[in-house]
Amino acid sequence: MNKEEFYRVVEKLVLPLFTGSYIGGEEASTSRDSEVAYGKQNSLLIKPSKQEEYRLVLKRGQPFKTLELNLLKSIIYEINVIAELNLQDDNYITTLQMHAVEKAICLSLSDADITTTLLGIVNELDKWASRTYEGKRVAIGLIINENLDAEKENALHFTDIFNKDFFALLSDGKRSFLEFGRDGYLSGYVQLDRIKAMPTIAPHEYEQIARYCNDKRIGVILTENGDILIFKNRQLLFSKRRGMWNVYSHDEVIQLLSYRGNYSLKDIRKSIYYTALDCSFAYSGGILVLLNKDMVEDALVHINAHDILDAKYYEMKKKQEIENASKLYNLQNLSSVEAMYAHDYETFLTEQRCYKSQCLRKIINGKPFYELNRKMRQELVAMDGATIVDFDGTIIAVGAILKIEAGSEGGGRLAAATTLAKYGNSIKISQDGIIQAFYADKKTGKLKNLFNVG
Repeated sequence: MNKEEFYRVVEKLVLPLFTGSYIGGEEASTSRDSEVAYGKQNSLLIKPSKQEEYRLVLKRGQPFKTLELNLLKSIIYEINVIAELNLQDDNYITTLQMHAVEKAICLSLSDADITTTLLGIVNELDKWASRTYEGKRVAIGLIINENLDAEKENALHFTDIFNKDFFALLSDGKRSFLEFGRDGYLSGYVQLDRIKAMPTIAPHEYEQIARYCNDKRIGVILTENGDILIFKNRQLLFSKRRGMWNVYSHDEVIQLLSYRGNYSLKDIRKSIYYTALDCSFAYSGGILVLLNKDMVEDALVHINAHDILDAKYYEMKKKQEIENASKLYNLQNLSSVEAMYAHDYETFLTEQRCYKSQCLRKIINGKPFYELNRKMRQELVAMDGATIVDFDGTIIAVGAILKIEAGSEGGGRLAAATTLAKYGNSIKISQDGIIQAFYADKKTGKLKNLFNVG
């Protein structure tokens, strides 16, 4: 594989898999260097073969994990196998390369025996993703237990039952699962009702399976939306959505949320990311903004006073509106603004009939964003409009219809997200599940992408 082809493969297949990664140049290499190795300052050094005299420097903000290094080794090996075939059909090559990524993902999770089982299960679930049962899409949940090696005599292999209609009714992918041994033979049924609470990183709907999948269990789920999710080590590690594989670098994303702000409370960053993940897999969409400490007052320009949920920020908005009205040298307009803001915050909400804000304040009950129940956070963010949180977790607004800057491009959610990106980290979750985060470069003011999560 020549250098130009290798660059193309890295940009097309590798960078999208690893959130926040980019090519940071090249460095000299010898045949003694392996194809994938750790570099300096949170980087990996990669090349297509040991004989190459260069290595690309793959960088990102957080250190690469062992699982990610092993995954990249497998991808490069599989891509080289394809390159040696000297195929001419670009579409066929692309299909093989995508399958190579799928195989590499399975290899990264365990040994060769389980890879065969896991790859076969994923391929069978891919078929079910395009099928229905009695006119409805099905959800299926499976567990591969590495500690189990079922008796093969009279045992059922997954290939015996996956193509049968009854198979679709035996699990739901959230509480009920079929369990298979490392060799793919059916070992039993698992009901996840009372799994001990422990730290997980997964969409809220799938916390139970994430808790159950330790370092010796792999959970594989086909959702009703046709997504394939893979869990291990008590977290969501991979997903196939819209035909593309995603690697979840949860710690990397949480850390990225701190890069462009001046807050340090990790609980806030975690709650922001977890909620974005929940909205993504609920396919509810939403806008979630985490403001910088020194930019809150500027951001209030875009927020209607009727949407503000905190008395402190109401007072700031009140002062801002009166000052702006006085600059217009229109006494009638100034009098109108002063009359609207003549009362304290609670009276303002009542007299202005701010029923939504009154309802939300009762529900939130003064709690910061990170202390709210995860399901509640997801439902709040799913409301039409933006959820805006300040640097210490105070909820400024929920479902806020923003004053968008002139010239904003894209749909309403994208325009709202990019408008508020200059004041902190702004996250747009589309209804097809894609999470995009934006920030504004402090030197140039240009809008930049912080991360994408598929």
